[in-house]
Amino acid sequence: MKIFAVVIALALFLASFPLFAYAFWVPEEWAALTFFLGIMSVTLSLAIPFNLLGRRD
Repeated sequence: MKIFAVVIALALFLASFPLFAYAFWVPEEWAALTFFLGIMSVTLSLAIPFNLLGRRD
């Protein structure tokens, strides 16, 4: 189960890079939303290991 959470977190983190890049290519009305989705993707990818995986002993 932990490896699944790591894979999801890594996929979200790597998916944030194209979202940041596409924010400058999409029409102006979608740029802010695309950039915000990139920020939320990074935030969620960091929150998964911190909250769901717990401490290593």
